[in-house]
Amino acid sequence: MKPAVADPMPIARLACLYPSWFAVVMGLCGFSLAWRRVDGEVAAAVSAASGMAAALCFAALLLFSVLRVVRHPQAVREDWQHPVRHAFFAAVPISMILLATVAVAHGVDADVAHGLWVTGALLQLGVTVWVLSRWLRSADGKLAWPSFTPVLFIPVVGNVLAPLAGGALGHPDWAAAQFGIGLFLWPVVLTLLVVRIGVIGLWPARLLPTTFITVAPPSVVGLAMLQMQWPPLLAWMSWGVALYFLLWASTLVPRLRAQPFGLPFWGMSFPLAAFAALSLRLAAVSGTTVGSLAAVATLALATAVVAGLVALTLRGLVNGSLLVPEPSPPAAQITPGQ
Repeated sequence: MKPAVADPMPIARLACLYPSWFAVVMGLCGFSLAWRRVDGEVAAAVSAASGMAAALCFAALLLFSVLRVVRHPQAVREDWQHPVRHAFFAAVPISMILLATVAVAHGVDADVAHGLWVTGALLQLGVTVWVLSRWLRSADGKLAWPSFTPVLFIPVVGNVLAPLAGGALGHPDWAAAQFGIGLFLWPVVLTLLVVRIGVIGLWPARLLPTTFITVAPPSVVGLAMLQMQWPPLLAWMSWGVALYFLLWASTLVPRLRAQPFGLPFWGMSFPLAAFAALSLRLAAVSGTTVGSLAAVATLALATAVVAGLVALTLRGLVNGSLLVPEPSPPAAQITPGQ
């Protein structure tokens, strides 16, 4: 009888641990921050539990990502050059900023939160510069339209997250400056997305769930405005823009239900949680019944979506449908020099 041989699949699957997995951390952090806006011990427990889950998930993903760099450097280089996946590298510093924000919200050690926030904010700025510099390195001087998907909001507009904890951690000026960068680039990327649709059409079907990412920028902008004590009317305007994008993205739900579950579905989690957090914050400011009902509805929606994503992700990890190679784009979609 031959001795048992260890299953090689875990090592093979490690190569498929794409940076987009950090979207799970973003979703759980957003969910934690949304529930933190609700009064009561149960809400506080839900927020703390999801925040802890996000921290553990981040630590595990970071550890396995380092191991992936060592064992599968070619896979990391492919992510670096991929027209879409490269943008997900920004999910790492964004996760750090969000974890710092969760830590501040729950009164966790200030030194830990400060270290996470500073490191994340600086890395986020660096990733933003790197992503935009890819446009300047195009071999033919033209933009690679296939690379313009809602995923691009992650590295570019992620800067607007800085004020959520920056002021409390003693860096209000830098947080405002980084917020300005994201606020400036948001309409730029949005315009490019609209042009992309006109030039080559909508993004591929498997990326359709990421359309909900369009809800995130106005939601976070509104939250940051309130955090920096801007007039609530401006935050309400941001809420209206976020509501529009939510309704627009929701028209794709029938097509999403016909698709098999994949990691891009986690692109729905953080935007919905951020919109719920903004709704709850504005409801507390306005004190109106309509605002409170809207806030409860958005929180219920975010909770249902995040719970469903967690369940489907666990099932996918067990049955092996996740951590598999993604389909490669046509060679024409990858701009030389990127």
